[in-house]
Amino acid sequence: MKPRVRFAPSPTGYLHIGGARTALFNWLYARHTGGTFILRIEDTDAARNSQEAVDVILTGLRWLGLDWDEGPLTGDATGPSQGDRGPYFQSQRKENYQRRVEALLSRDLAYEHEGAIKFKMTREPVTIPDLVVGEVVRKLTDREEADPDFVILRSDGQPVFHLTNVVDDLEMGITHVIRGEDHLSNTARHIALFRAFGVPPPNYAHIPLILNADGTKMSKRDTGASLPNYLEEGFLPEAVVNFLCLLGWSPKENREKLTLAETIERFDLPQILRHNARFDHEKLLWLQGEYARELNDDRFYELAVHAFAKAGMDTNKFPLTYVKAALDTCKGKFKLFSELPGYAGFYFTDQVEYNVEAAKKDFVPENKPRLEKLRDAFAAAPKFDAATLEATLKETAKALGVKAGVLVHPCRLAVTGNTAGPSLYHLLEVLGKEKVMARVERVLTHPGFSVVLKFILRFGIIVRDLHGLPNAEYVASKPRAFELFQKLRRIAIEPEVKQVLQEDRDGAFSVLCACVDFANFRGTLISFPDIVAAKIEDTEWDRDGITSVPVTWFLMNAIHAMK
Repeated sequence: MKPRVRFAPSPTGYLHIGGARTALFNWLYARHTGGTFILRIEDTDAARNSQEAVDVILTGLRWLGLDWDEGPLTGDATGPSQGDRGPYFQSQRKENYQRRVEALLSRDLAYEHEGAIKFKMTREPVTIPDLVVGEVVRKLTDREEADPDFVILRSDGQPVFHLTNVVDDLEMGITHVIRGEDHLSNTARHIALFRAFGVPPPNYAHIPLILNADGTKMSKRDTGASLPNYLEEGFLPEAVVNFLCLLGWSPKENREKLTLAETIERFDLPQILRHNARFDHEKLLWLQGEYARELNDDRFYELAVHAFAKAGMDTNKFPLTYVKAALDTCKGKFKLFSELPGYAGFYFTDQVEYNVEAAKKDFVPENKPRLEKLRDAFAAAPKFDAATLEATLKETAKALGVKAGVLVHPCRLAVTGNTAGPSLYHLLEVLGKEKVMARVERVLTHPGFSVVLKFILRFGIIVRDLHGLPNAEYVASKPRAFELFQKLRRIAIEPEVKQVLQEDRDGAFSVLCACVDFANFRGTLISFPDIVAAKIEDTEWDRDGITSVPVTWFLMNAIHAMK
């Protein structure tokens, strides 16, 4: 007789990765031996069961590719199924359980106790021949010695797990029970029930538990615990299946990446390891990257477009050739499809958002004329392809006396908003001349390129800081400074800064006062040129007291000192 195995989850929550691994091992054994894989839903706990949980189980198994030979076709307990040993929902098998209980009662193998039905458990040790653990002798515990019998039917008429599990395995002809080691403690009772029903128990194979990387028990909140999260994060099912195989099973030749066909051919119960498995997230990500690189183009495009759609990006708005060219620059460059919108979303948006920390580093005054030179060089390039753009950028860098990276980083940030991504020259080609030139032109107005902003930032005097002061009266007392700050932030050319300061001497004076007042308020030490510092020490901060040190001269001097 060929093996008949089953996966029998309870729909009381998400599908745990341990449950998915149990389903996989059962499925692999059935496929390896030419046997039958059965899906059975243990939904007798009406208070905790949910339709959503049933759907999650079916969706997860189908995503992994674990097709069942017998079992429900939908999440509806009364719906259609395949196989002749159903129903495959325990909630629909109550008559079966009641009939079996009556049989035990009639043979004096069970009895009524306080409205419930208890099974008469053997007082002798039970030997469990296990295909993974080995032979286990289960003796009664001290508490069981006093009362070894256990409930099989509650006083409300609900059958208990021990009964339903055994009855279903018996009536569905299960030959091998492959389940987690945490069920080993139940097995003596199950063997006793099988014997009471007059049939030999199935072969048992209790597989090791899955622990966290640090050896602690994996809870539902731990990384990798919930199978639905793998779907959300953009994992490939073949990568997850490969990874799950390695959690407690060791193929020959110490290989880690195997095709499904190879795994089916090699899988057998004697190769299941005895010690608990540890969840290695880095290995999972490595496998994911390997499988992602090997995807054929059509499937890669399909999964990528789906990932963008989940992130709210509609690739259908763009020509198909453009979408494929954009995605081609990404293949093999990322692991999870959930990372793709952040990695290459710039292809499918008109408004690029700049990485804040990178902007502080790359959008600085000295880079503005460099980007302007690069813009002009790109505009004059004979062709707008990757090879020409790479040569153009390197020639421009050489003419400016800087390394290519000095132009690469601000250019990438300008057109993608990110510090990393696809090859710069290839993504420029895909974006096209019109988009690239528009994005570079736009970034040149970024306030980070303003000389005066660099000066203001150095002093810690920026609009948001001024707003954020705890003393509202202080803010109200500096309206001229506040107004001029906003005006100065929009200026990028130094001569214009000087002109604005000269035209608004009262405002400039307020800026000067705000700089020192604010610094004093924050307890910050400001280093000015010596002559200015000496002059400040002698002044009372009134307009007439510093006429010998013009405010405009002071501010411009400070700007130069901080370059």
